[in-house]
Amino acid sequence: MALPVAVPVPRVLRPRRAAPSDAVRPTRADINLGSLRHNLHVVRRFAGNSLVYGVLKADAYGHGAPAVARTLERAGIDGICVALLEEGIELREAGIRAPILIMGGYYGDAWSEVLARNLTPVVYEPAQIEALAREVRYYEAPPAAVHLKVDTGMARLGVRFERLEEMMDAFDQCPEVKLTGMMTHFANADRGDLHLTDEQCGVFDASVAMAEKRGHSSLMRHAANSAALMRTERYRYDMVRPGIALFGVEPSPDLAKDLRPVMRVRSEIIALRDIPEGAPAGYGSTWCATRATRIATIPMGYADGVNRSLSNVGRVLVRGRSCAIVGNVSMDLIMVDVTAIPGVTLRDEVVVLGSQQGPLGSDTITPEEIAHASGTIPWEVLTGISRRVPRFYREP
Repeated sequence: MALPVAVPVPRVLRPRRAAPSDAVRPTRADINLGSLRHNLHVVRRFAGNSLVYGVLKADAYGHGAPAVARTLERAGIDGICVALLEEGIELREAGIRAPILIMGGYYGDAWSEVLARNLTPVVYEPAQIEALAREVRYYEAPPAAVHLKVDTGMARLGVRFERLEEMMDAFDQCPEVKLTGMMTHFANADRGDLHLTDEQCGVFDASVAMAEKRGHSSLMRHAANSAALMRTERYRYDMVRPGIALFGVEPSPDLAKDLRPVMRVRSEIIALRDIPEGAPAGYGSTWCATRATRIATIPMGYADGVNRSLSNVGRVLVRGRSCAIVGNVSMDLIMVDVTAIPGVTLRDEVVVLGSQQGPLGSDTITPEEIAHASGTIPWEVLTGISRRVPRFYREP
């Protein structure tokens, strides 16, 4: 039986990404594709002879997976990793032809989509192998390639070493499924002390050796995320999986590697008002003016990615100068103190993330700074920029 025509599996529909003509609100994220390519070149220098599979899960860390994937594919990336089957389908529908590895491990009853879209699933349970084998037999398709994930210390997904023989037995019983790669995930590669990572490598090496002993040869081995691939050649194996580094964030404070930020989030002032000393601002009146103050209102809030924890703590850039967020961040709006900004006016640009060169100077707000102020990590800052913020893709 022929494979089905590739059609989307039932899934939650996501909002259509706004076209430029739809972007009435001035809030937007500018994505610099030149910086993305630059970061790929930096990663390649570290990767050496290892293949580079870019991790584009969570909509390419908030940057827009289809456009990012197209740019990286044209720049010669070897393959792409995503977390969800739905993410792999989205990229195939966008015309991406590069190899795509689905790392999340959950496929429901959609194994036919894996086959029809030429996606490579990661497995770690015998039942997954058996389900895929049944699908291959039903469609009389060629053997399906899979990668096996080994849990070497993350305790999240993957087969434990003591159950590896059981997985090998499942492969023996299901010749319709071919093991072509093995992977693991490091828990502490972003730390200076690497003894735990070295221990994970030891378990992984033993797992690969067992698989080879059971007849699985020429396996593609991979473990390194952005931090690990920059640490040492020991962790790179045959393929590396950079994620955050592609988007210009150093994966660890001690790994400053000439990366360039890819995303810049900007908006504009839509209202200005002068309030007297003692006047409150925002929900809960958590901030009160200590002097006569000029307040600017910006059309971006926590529904767009300005974390509510930045209330009375975060900052933005106006005319090249830093301005404090005052009052609680609301769903759609924030307020900032622009009293010390001469010449401020309606429609002035406001930078929430990234650099600004203005008449009063220049400054930069990094994902690391925002993460520190809001008690989180840069990964969450980038992925938190919601889909209602339109992405505009720009060349240098």
